Amino acid sequence: MPDPSAPTTRTPARPDALHPAEAPTGPASGAPARGPRSTAAILFIACAAQFMVILDVSIVNVALPSIRAELHLSGAGQQWIVNAYTLGFAGLLLLGGRAADLVGTKRAFLTGLAAFTLASLAGGLATDGALLIAARAVQGIGGAVLAPATLTLIMTTFTEPAARTRAMGAWSAVMAAGGAAGAVIGGVLTEYAGWRWVLFVNVPIGVALLAAALVYVPATASGRGGGLRRLDLPGAVSVTAGLTALVYGIISTETHGWGSPTVWAPLAAGVLLLLAFLAIESKVAHPLVPLAILRRRSLATANLVVIWMGAATFAMWFLLSLYFQQILGYSAVKAGLCFLPGSLAIIAGAQLATRIIARTGPRPLLVIGMALSTVGFIWLSRIRADGNYATDVVAPFVLATFGAGLAMMPATVAATSGTDRAEAGLASGLVNTSRQVGGALGLALLATVATHITAGRLAAHPHDIQQALTAGYGRALLIAAAFTACAALGALAVPARARRVTS
Repeated sequence: MPDPSAPTTRTPARPDALHPAEAPTGPASGAPARGPRSTAAILFIACAAQFMVILDVSIVNVALPSIRAELHLSGAGQQWIVNAYTLGFAGLLLLGGRAADLVGTKRAFLTGLAAFTLASLAGGLATDGALLIAARAVQGIGGAVLAPATLTLIMTTFTEPAARTRAMGAWSAVMAAGGAAGAVIGGVLTEYAGWRWVLFVNVPIGVALLAAALVYVPATASGRGGGLRRLDLPGAVSVTAGLTALVYGIISTETHGWGSPTVWAPLAAGVLLLLAFLAIESKVAHPLVPLAILRRRSLATANLVVIWMGAATFAMWFLLSLYFQQILGYSAVKAGLCFLPGSLAIIAGAQLATRIIARTGPRPLLVIGMALSTVGFIWLSRIRADGNYATDVVAPFVLATFGAGLAMMPATVAATSGTDRAEAGLASGLVNTSRQVGGALGLALLATVATHITAGRLAAHPHDIQQALTAGYGRALLIAAAFTACAALGALAVPARARRVTS
């Protein structure tokens, strides 16, 4: 039987053991064949939903100064608006994939989309920071159910290899565009409609997608038996709580020393909870992450690369958003538009990788992409308080983001190579989880570094706020360069050529 822990619907090895959602359509199967319009609609629905989920990782970045001012948030509270979503999404992504496996793809898609849409509405109506952070966490949970279902829809709708490759290319490009375009869209909405619309914008889109999914997404039989017994709730709770505790401990260093119980207690709790997660996974009958899969060299190294990459790139969007508005004095919309070259560079990198990976394999693209990002981050770290966007930012920013786009899809290919189809979905889900976890931890660490550097500069020069802030951002970006350098070195351990996924 296929492993029910994988986050997407999978094609089992035996043709006589097809999952209901994967059964062939058409006369041979007795099921109605899907026409071109139906498959195009499903691709659009899947891509639009994935775009919305990934968009919300970054769409609030440009709005953070406005949110902080209106809701009277601290610097740590400002970070939690981003991290609450990221942790909710990352911590429950694999569990969301298994839930889809149990209840059926359509039901999981509709449930995740409804939760995401309602949480967006609640966040837009929030009157204090706690409510907004809670709404963002629920958004992340909804996204954790929704995102695996979008990939499942593509994998089960496009069964012909060439058509599936084209559909996956579109899905990957949309995912890259969603993460990159968030700052641009967020800036425009914040400037002309108010920060609440960075959340409200999901409501009409979500309602439209719900209506379209009800019509075009086919119903699939639910479950493989076992019901909730197959949901590894202890594993999901322990890993999510552990990651949250680690992030909380890191962020707490902004206002407390490392020797304070406010810092070391959550850090220690986080480590213990993650160790408990490993113990749970080694003992439960249906683990969230079968530990044996982590022994595979290609998967393990690809996930390490993605963690480092996520730690650098997530923090970059956050830090540059603050630099544009607090140092260069740009409005929200102008700051958002400043991200447009980087958004286009990520899409260009992802498309180039899609076109040439069959000839090169994933390793060269990972190494080159992360090397380019490293150079870009080192260059970006030289930003000045009296700097200029055109001469000081745009070129290194494009270099860093193009490198990230070039490495994004090859990381998924490297992680899933050599796995049989019953585990390909789990491997893909681990990559997405690693990206989000790396992003949450990297943002917490680098934002905290920036705060400490700024505080030290202000202690020596109390009236030079702009220089102090810029020094903090520059140091954090330099550490981000160290992260991508580690990713480039780690990519050297990825096998030279991806082995075909067995069927």
